[in-house]
Amino acid sequence: MPTASRRFRSEREGEWRKLEELLNRVEKKSVAALSDAELLALPTLYRGALSSLSVARETSLDLELITYLEDLCTRAYFFVYGVRTSAGSRIAAFFARDWPLAVHSLLKETAVAVLFTIVGVLAGYLLVSGDPAWYDSFVPADLAGGRDFGATTEYLRGTLYHDDGADGLSVFATFLFTHNSQVALLCFALGFAFGVPTAMLLVHNGAMLGAIFALFVTHGLGSELGGWLIIHGSTEFFAIIIAGAAGFRIGWSVVFPGDETRMAAAAAAGRSAALAMTGVVVMLMTAGLLEGFGRQLIILDSLRYAIGILMLMLWLAYFYRPKPVSR
Repeated sequence: MPTASRRFRSEREGEWRKLEELLNRVEKKSVAALSDAELLALPTLYRGALSSLSVARETSLDLELITYLEDLCTRAYFFVYGVRTSAGSRIAAFFARDWPLAVHSLLKETAVAVLFTIVGVLAGYLLVSGDPAWYDSFVPADLAGGRDFGATTEYLRGTLYHDDGADGLSVFATFLFTHNSQVALLCFALGFAFGVPTAMLLVHNGAMLGAIFALFVTHGLGSELGGWLIIHGSTEFFAIIIAGAAGFRIGWSVVFPGDETRMAAAAAAGRSAALAMTGVVVMLMTAGLLEGFGRQLIILDSLRYAIGILMLMLWLAYFYRPKPVSR
């Protein structure tokens, strides 16, 4: 080791080792492992190490010493200036504040997503009610699984309850859930294309729902189908609408970037929309549990409606209740 480097190290190494020892204790245990005096000393030791690193770089001291100081200063920086929260605290903050605020910020886009969905439902219902030949255009054959205008009322009723149609019901419900999950992800992922694919997906998904309702209403089973769907659909379709709103937020930021570049505006919109989409996954998982257990175990229509409406009210209260003013 050169004489200059050796002298430089000997003069300051005591402070570096002290800083390293404090960081090791914090990283292995927690901040509580340090005394008040050590907490106050740590920023001073960090600034001293940073000064040493600057001198070492300017005077071209040996590379090993510079590398050591860079690593030490990086560790100290994240302790002094970084946000130190546990995984549990971050998860709690996500559910308590970040997710509902992200969804609340998409209120206008959510209203537009609801509008496109309603347009699709009405279009599918009216077209199929007027001409059953439209049904196959909206409902894929693998999803229909025999639930078409050639089916009897008894067969269709059986697919809604636990009798001979129970196995087919499970297949139909699983396919519908998978389909809706894919729609939700695509609504968000394709939003960058000015929101046009998102709008088309919402309309098509609504039209499929409207077509299915037209089929069951024709057989006098509209309210029964509503109960079968709402117990999980109030959560599942709400998740799709939020995903569509997130996609619209990104698409509109590309069309109307304001003072920023289109890429910068899309990136900024994507950060808030991604928070909402993370929650959409939670909603889809909740819908899956409601579909897998609640709908299978509960066959009373009134109770199905009660649970579905209650879930919708809970989601609305969670996302849109008045928020406390930050101070």
